[in-house]
Amino acid sequence: MMVFEMFSAAHFVGLAAAIVVFVGIIVFRKPMRKPAVNRKVRYGLASLLIVCEASLQLSYFLDHSWGVGSLPFQLCSLMVLVSALLLFSNKKNLYDVVFFLGSMGALQALLTPNLDETFPHFRYFHFFIAHIGIIGAALFIMAVERYRPTIRSVLKAIVWLHVLAVPAAITNTVTGTTNFMFLAHKPGTASLLDLLGPWPWYLLQLEVIVFAICSMLYAIVRLLDRWFKSNTDIDRRNRSLENNENGE
Repeated sequence: MMVFEMFSAAHFVGLAAAIVVFVGIIVFRKPMRKPAVNRKVRYGLASLLIVCEASLQLSYFLDHSWGVGSLPFQLCSLMVLVSALLLFSNKKNLYDVVFFLGSMGALQALLTPNLDETFPHFRYFHFFIAHIGIIGAALFIMAVERYRPTIRSVLKAIVWLHVLAVPAAITNTVTGTTNFMFLAHKPGTASLLDLLGPWPWYLLQLEVIVFAICSMLYAIVRLLDRWFKSNTDIDRRNRSLENNENGE
């Protein structure tokens, strides 16, 4: 069986698919605001995420490899379920969690995949579909539902991250074999965590990095809003001047 390699053709194909999905959500954001279309897209993406997690668990059973390590306690596994719940229910109190934690975890996963199997293995497709779906849900609530984060949103997301880490940490401690959310040690494959110090110091470094990434996401959204607003104002001003000139 061929092993997945970072920045290989299989990796770039997955990233290209992600870009196509993300651009599609942005380009078709206005049609997706229509109630009927909005509901179909939300339910469709939510169903896809649920199928992803269910099929993964089923694959463990069929391979006779299901164990405590198969529990969905990794950050992205949790975000698959939370994103699906958000899309099905459209509960606005979940927006902060999905936007910050979903984007942060899934983006890091897409750039530096913790993946052994490559194309055309099932795990390859599951990995990219699930992580693209998580970011797709975050982008959907921002571009289509017009969610806008605040400073309070950043703090709320960080609190939720620590809450979600509790069952992962307990399971890691009790079993001594799992490494949910990479709290016990760094992943076995190459990742951005390799740039940090040894355990447990990299956990403290991650606290700072998480706050920095969430703050950066918040700043990017604010800057994009200002840029679009500025361009929109310029376009309106130009159209007004043209109308005045034509009127004369």
